[in-house]
Amino acid sequence: MDPKFQGGVNIAIKIPKRKYEETVAFYRDVLKLDVEEQAIENPTVSRTHQVKFGGNVLWLDCVDNYAHPEVWLELKTNAIDAATDYLKRQGTETCDELEQIPENMHWITDPAGTVFILNEPENKDG
Repeated sequence: MDPKFQGGVNIAIKIPKRKYEETVAFYRDVLKLDVEEQAIENPTVSRTHQVKFGGNVLWLDCVDNYAHPEVWLELKTNAIDAATDYLKRQGTETCDELEQIPENMHWITDPAGTVFILNEPENKDG
């Protein structure tokens, strides 16, 4: 099966701890977007807020060990195993050590270092 790729709805901004509260306040109080803190159990993300961002979901993730913010994107595929094999042949290795995720998902990066979570849609037909 040839893998197909498409952008997902989730976008994460990894925010240094020292700028986290100020950033959440910006989205909530200045932009007046719907911002809600979500429970999280992750060794690298201490807090997260979900922001409704048009047709996307923006995740504001507090990370204790970052000096600068990073934007991480979601990439959907119709066949996770075929996609990771294809990407490997193209010189793109998975880097699942970045952050804990389920085994049926993978982290990859583009040549510029942008991080993508690679996963399958919940409904593979859509």
